[in-house]
Amino acid sequence: MNRNCITKEWLKEELDFVVKKILENKREFFEKVPAAASIEQRYPAEDNTYWTASFWVGMLFLAKEYMESNELDEIIASQMNQFKKRLDENIELNTHDIGFLYSLSSVADYRVTGNEAAKEMAVEAADKLMTRYHPKAKIIQAWGDLDDPEQQGRIIIDCNMNLPLLYFASQVTGDDKYKDAAYAHGKQAAKYIIRPDDSTYHTYYMDTVSGEPKYGKTAQGYSDDSCWARGQAWGIYGFTLSYLYTGDTSFLDAASRLADYFIAHLPKDKVCYWDLIFTSGEEERDSSAAAIAVCGLLELSKQLPLSNPKKDRYNRVAAEILVSLANNYTTKNTLASNGILLHAVYSKPDNKGVDECNIWGDYFYLEALMRMYKSWYPYW
Repeated sequence: MNRNCITKEWLKEELDFVVKKILENKREFFEKVPAAASIEQRYPAEDNTYWTASFWVGMLFLAKEYMESNELDEIIASQMNQFKKRLDENIELNTHDIGFLYSLSSVADYRVTGNEAAKEMAVEAADKLMTRYHPKAKIIQAWGDLDDPEQQGRIIIDCNMNLPLLYFASQVTGDDKYKDAAYAHGKQAAKYIIRPDDSTYHTYYMDTVSGEPKYGKTAQGYSDDSCWARGQAWGIYGFTLSYLYTGDTSFLDAASRLADYFIAHLPKDKVCYWDLIFTSGEEERDSSAAAIAVCGLLELSKQLPLSNPKKDRYNRVAAEILVSLANNYTTKNTLASNGILLHAVYSKPDNKGVDECNIWGDYFYLEALMRMYKSWYPYW
């Protein structure tokens, strides 16, 4: 199937498959959440304590919007109670991934239902995220205690997707401090994480005392000088979102450069390997990175002016990746799986979630389908 075969009917079939899986999983993940990665293609249930916990409730909100019904309201309420508990008790929130956690829970709830309590929870989460901001280095520290010498001043490309929580907080409170921190971090990431050839570091260290740059490294990529596929995808989507909130076209340019590099390193079937240093061979693919890239390319294309020749190209490639995922990477014929996308990689260097379903891949696959099916207002 080529991209011209992406019809509303085809998209509905794919969405119906995903929503059927969600409904089948409703009882198992009523209060608990799917683990980050499946084990032999099945997600175990776990408590809401990890950075990936919000992708399940994000899928529930997407399914609610698609179904246009209240069928999922009870499980959504159960999940939201867990996110409130986590915030109130400060459970495992020593991370920039507060943005992931509360964009797909509290912000999504407010966007979809207008729930004022969810808006307040999102602002409270943004306040928690702001404690990780180093004003001298102008960055939000990714992981660990702010005084931990191993983690101090570390930024990672994933944080581009955590910044929308701060932009949202400024929108609803009128206080620019959140937006200013997000903007400063985004500019530093664009300056230091993106290499001259438009590939990216996974992580970069800044000196929090002097504010000077130190060096780039990887955590989940093949090597310090390779290009981790999921990181490049986070960058495409995340820099585009920073443009959306700030109007700074340098973010749009950064996203476009990353998109061109990503596309140039795709294999024949358009689904990337886990690191873009690989373009053929026996290494594992990362379907989750591919799904993120589809969403990023669609948003990037939407923001580009009609006169930009890349606008149609990004839409076309996004459609080609989505069709390839639908035809060859879903669990349609894997009856024992409770996941959506096969052949994802969480962390190859750690041998974690390799050639399994990854919960963020499932979420972004559903988001990509929704983006093509209807006019959809992002939770980011």
